[in-house]
Amino acid sequence: MYRFLLSRQWVILTLVALLLIPTMIRLGIWQMHRYDERTARNQLVSDSLSAKPVPVERLTAPGHTVTTNERYRTVTAKGHFDTDDEVVVRRRTNADDEVGYHVLTPFVLNDGKVLLVNRGWIPADRASQTAFPKVPAPPSGELTVTGRLMPDETTEASGIKNLQGLPDRQIMLINSEQEARRLDAQVLGGYLAQTGPAPKGDTPQQLGRPGKEDAALNYAYAIQWWLFAAGVPIGWFVLARREARDQAQAAASEETEAAPAPV
Repeated sequence: MYRFLLSRQWVILTLVALLLIPTMIRLGIWQMHRYDERTARNQLVSDSLSAKPVPVERLTAPGHTVTTNERYRTVTAKGHFDTDDEVVVRRRTNADDEVGYHVLTPFVLNDGKVLLVNRGWIPADRASQTAFPKVPAPPSGELTVTGRLMPDETTEASGIKNLQGLPDRQIMLINSEQEARRLDAQVLGGYLAQTGPAPKGDTPQQLGRPGKEDAALNYAYAIQWWLFAAGVPIGWFVLARREARDQAQAAASEETEAAPAPV
């Protein structure tokens, strides 16, 4: 009754089923790895944001590469803004996906070192994409700024090309080594995404808190792939039983038609 399983069609179907099962199992395992990675990142971000603020020079220094554990740490710095060497970062969006600039202002510490401070987002000038936009001034004089420590931006990590020949005082990436050469100064590694003092009046829109990655979605995908893997042999068995039943009924019909009519 199951001799049809040796047919070419059923051999191919069986081989495909045997290949699908381990493939789906591996896809489920990969989704669980993604779930673990995203859960760990979410916990790391949460821990960093909730950690007690520390002076920025405890975590970074000129030439330092901000590590994963240092990213998003809340830090403070005392000094004053240097608006003469302020630049804007092109093609940045706000929470409403409007395209504009990030304002990057050197913050000169009391010891003379420089901390790059991303003061936030401003809209692009629709009349001109080459002229330096109108940038709200930061507070003058000595003050203490607070923000999240961020690593230098690179093309590999961000996907943003570091274009050359840009208009004056416009850049594509926030990179402390690049800015150190431009400023001819000792620039701390990474930069600060400013969160304080609170914005007043006509000031750049400060950057929002980093959102949580949806790790639960990867967990659901993993369960889904494993259910698919379990469903393959069940589906194969159901199809084989149906084929056997259909062939048995066809054979019975042929026997009935071939039987001699009663005299």
